[in-house]
Amino acid sequence: MRRAIISSDDFGLSVEVNEAIEIAHRDGVLSTASLMMAGPAVEDAIERARRIPTLHVGLHLVVIEGPCVLPPSEIPLLVSPDGQFPSDQLKLGINYFFRPAVRKQLAAEIEAQFAAFARTGLTLDHANAHKHMHLHPTVGKLMIESGKRHGLRAVRVPLEPPEPLMAAGTYVDSFGAAALRHWTKLLRWQARSAGMVTNDWCFGIEWSGHMTPDRVAALAAHLPDGVSEIYFHPATHKNALLQKLMPTYEHEAELAALCSPGFRAGLADSHTDLIGWSDLSR
Repeated sequence: MRRAIISSDDFGLSVEVNEAIEIAHRDGVLSTASLMMAGPAVEDAIERARRIPTLHVGLHLVVIEGPCVLPPSEIPLLVSPDGQFPSDQLKLGINYFFRPAVRKQLAAEIEAQFAAFARTGLTLDHANAHKHMHLHPTVGKLMIESGKRHGLRAVRVPLEPPEPLMAAGTYVDSFGAAALRHWTKLLRWQARSAGMVTNDWCFGIEWSGHMTPDRVAALAAHLPDGVSEIYFHPATHKNALLQKLMPTYEHEAELAALCSPGFRAGLADSHTDLIGWSDLSR
């Protein structure tokens, strides 16, 4: 049995992203979006989500390369004076694991992001982390602990099997991708030990920013059995912020993919049922 959750990250990053999510939900197959609580356009995203109750919204936790929720003065070991997390994934990973003072501030910021989501009045549909930082054992543990206090029931596990990508297009597996797949076992164990549900598979990692209409139509025909989350980064056009953060991403093509007849037909032809996270947690 094939089931798919079609989602978008970075809800709240910009109005252009928010517009694309609304369009892809209204005219395409997008059911789910992950909200950045300190994103520059978060208030616009919240207003849209309240106006579109059929759009399922979860938390896109930011603990790398993005803005924080707490005042920077309260978490000086985490962020710069202007409230930005750094981009050095290796250094962050070491600090999050080995420095107790950093972990204490990290726990406070993660709790603050869940509390900020709760204040919106939206139902917490799921959680994941920017750049999959919840794969870090400390971040994953803190996200799940804080999320559980706020009613979290579903967590993305970014496990992308290589065979569907090979069948759908040109793809050569790598040692790094194989190591990432192995590492996801810890996150799945953390989530399920807390009584939360997870997806079986996740697509959008290898082709991140390049989930184009032709690619996703081909992918839809080769989805494996189980629950696949297929996530995107759509936008109506590329503004200065998107150009700075993701210069090579094809945001408009990803919006086109979400609304493309070929993607919808591929899902139907492969007998893939479109679901949401709540369908897993019932």
